[in-house]
Amino acid sequence: MSERKVLNKYYPPDFDPAKIPKLKLPKDRQYVVRLMAPFNMRCKTCGEYIYKGKKFNARKETVQNEIYLGLPIFRFYIKCTRCLAEITFKTDPENTDYAMEHGATRNFQAEKLLDEEEKRLQKEREEEELNNPMKVLENRTKDSKLEMEILENLQELKELNQRQANVDFEAMLKQYKELEEEQRRREQEMKAMLEQAQNRRILVDSDSDEEPAKPHLNPTAQTKPTDILQEDPQPQSKKRQTCHSLHKLCTREILQETAVNTVHCLDVSIHVWFQYHQDGT
Repeated sequence: MSERKVLNKYYPPDFDPAKIPKLKLPKDRQYVVRLMAPFNMRCKTCGEYIYKGKKFNARKETVQNEIYLGLPIFRFYIKCTRCLAEITFKTDPENTDYAMEHGATRNFQAEKLLDEEEKRLQKEREEEELNNPMKVLENRTKDSKLEMEILENLQELKELNQRQANVDFEAMLKQYKELEEEQRRREQEMKAMLEQAQNRRILVDSDSDEEPAKPHLNPTAQTKPTDILQEDPQPQSKKRQTCHSLHKLCTREILQETAVNTVHCLDVSIHVWFQYHQDGT
């Protein structure tokens, strides 16, 4: 019985691997791959916007006769989602990006174009200065002149701001002192009010009928006009004496009325008792 899992295969003695026919494939063979759009683009045929990250079933091929530092460049073919027009772009390993070829226009690349323009101008300037010392001197003169103009404009802006926003330090110090005095005066008023309230509470809680001493007010504190309404027209001791007299008078009247009622009840009870005994005899 043969093995179920064959690990070793039989090779005849006259086996020649060079005689095995090889499948010849073209170098520009295309593969179907799944990818996402690497940037935002707009179709030139119908104007449809294709946002970055949209998935496509694309065809991929290797670009012939194009290479960068030994790295192959690949081209991708996709179709517009609206009109099915063909759009192609390829890899750009030099800038670590993708380059649009045809079928659509790339959107939102103003910053990239600006950087490319700056690099191009810088490269042209370096090439000019490489073999022309007079050009180097001329460029340095232009740079220094431009720097001086920028500094002058900056100085003019500073002076204009200073003229428009004059700061009077003496007035600021005076205003600060006035604020400090106002705050100190308010603190003194609050202290005086607290002392008055404390003295009044002591007078109310005191059980003695003697007239208490008047609270000592701070002569420096200024009283408000509304403090007159809060002051009592009579001393606290006189009020307490009046209340005490009224209490005594009310108590005396109540006792007299209670005694009269008691005597009347006794008379009625005695009369009933005598009447009961006379009827019994």
